[in-house]
Amino acid sequence: MKMVSKVNSLYELVNGNNILVQLSVPQLMEKIINNKEGLLTDKGAISVTTGKYTGRSPKDKYIVQENSVLNKIDWGSVNQPISKKVFNRLYHKVLHYLKHKKELYVFKGFAGEDKLYQLPIQVITEYAWHNLFAHQLFIRPTEEELKNHQSQFTVIFAPDFKADPVIDGVRSETFIIISFEEKVVLIGGTEYAGEMKKSIFTIMNYLLPEQDIFSMHCSANVGDDGDVALFFGLSGTGKTTLSTDKNRRLIGDDEHGWSNHGVFNIEGGCYAKCIHLSREKEPQIYDAIKFGAVLENVVVNENTRIPDFDNGSLTENTRAAYPIDAIDNIVQPSVAGHPSTIIFLTADAFGVLPPISKLTKEQAMYHFLSGYTSKLAGTERGVTEPEATFSTCYGAPFLPLPAKRYAEMLGKKIDEHKVQVFLVNTGWTGGVYGVGNRMKLAYTRAMVQAAIEGKLKHVETVKDEIFGLHIPVHVPGVPDEVLLPNKTWKDELAYKGKAKELAGKFRENFKKFTDIDAEIEKLGGPIA
Repeated sequence: MKMVSKVNSLYELVNGNNILVQLSVPQLMEKIINNKEGLLTDKGAISVTTGKYTGRSPKDKYIVQENSVLNKIDWGSVNQPISKKVFNRLYHKVLHYLKHKKELYVFKGFAGEDKLYQLPIQVITEYAWHNLFAHQLFIRPTEEELKNHQSQFTVIFAPDFKADPVIDGVRSETFIIISFEEKVVLIGGTEYAGEMKKSIFTIMNYLLPEQDIFSMHCSANVGDDGDVALFFGLSGTGKTTLSTDKNRRLIGDDEHGWSNHGVFNIEGGCYAKCIHLSREKEPQIYDAIKFGAVLENVVVNENTRIPDFDNGSLTENTRAAYPIDAIDNIVQPSVAGHPSTIIFLTADAFGVLPPISKLTKEQAMYHFLSGYTSKLAGTERGVTEPEATFSTCYGAPFLPLPAKRYAEMLGKKIDEHKVQVFLVNTGWTGGVYGVGNRMKLAYTRAMVQAAIEGKLKHVETVKDEIFGLHIPVHVPGVPDEVLLPNKTWKDELAYKGKAKELAGKFRENFKKFTDIDAEIEKLGGPIA
């Protein structure tokens, strides 16, 4: 029996009688409530739960081995290969499954705010709330743009379709598969909406460098004088929190491109962690959770419909998805000039890295390649408490090309634009996780503000004897004794032991970079 072509199958699906295209936010919210997919909260947000998968499933993510990408992808445990045969079989099974659903929802939009590099996409979802998520997270077209919209990539999200690992050739019931030749992302077996967002980011991390654009897992904001700051870091390290600043306009909270013209947001919305969220600590994020926002895995009182942001019983990875214009102080459109400051954020569970340190270009490239932090509870399945990890370029799960490609682009940008780079530890101080305390947000904000405003450009520093980092001895608004990590520990010998242990982990991790200039490791890595 001859297999129907994938193009025709997708065309038939998108033009089927069960398709609802480009529903408005109120229409989608009505569908969500009528379908019993979620609850309406007291502020008009929709509250949903994602079942057993409350974070990404990186071990179930694949890229199809196709001739056009075969020699470009950095294949391995992150970019796992899957055959065309396996993809084709699952693709047709999913399309056949969706074809018989009562209703399907289609969102048409874009990734990439800069019109020169914009990627038209469409998202087909089984659930109405997933379509609302896509509507809020990606860039929404104008009426005129919608008339001329020609999708170049399609996301197909079928959470209730469970794969059979024995028959379907995948690891589990869950699968996230990217085909660059078919221009399709196929997602099934999980309800976690973040898989859509990060799949499109992975695609952009492949396409943009091919156009000589540095793609970045970072948030970005800009001051009144046009000074742009970037914040790199994994989930939970503070990208969204620190870039959402009442005194600076937000460009975006998670994904950006840096072209020869400047920085642009890849998304049209924000996906903020909201465990322990309060108006006092994060007013802009708190107030953005209103009509049309999606609360993911946040416990809500059934009667009052008031969210309990302190309740992590479902997961610590509670999330809020909302359009970027839900925040008052933003740049529209989400583009700006070249950055003058870069902040690398790390949540150090060892409690030994300085709360802030200045980096040379070599140190910046070293720490960018290392991507050290602690996985925080809930960001991935099975992670219940922080654990030390290294995620290349602060975004390894989403980088399909070799790390060297991204690191060289960073180094080039630092040189071209004389960028000041800082490493900021938002993790523990005074001891390891469970003994020390998490760095106070007020102190971190003060340090970041001083860095961005140029107050640390000529400040006196001391050199860390283990990591070689240049630590400012004074930062406005921060007690001096907080700045030197060895002074915050009760037992300095214990501090040195842990610091050397972490330095050893840095060295061991860096061994995987066999094609990196030796000077980067020599000048940028630990010195003891």
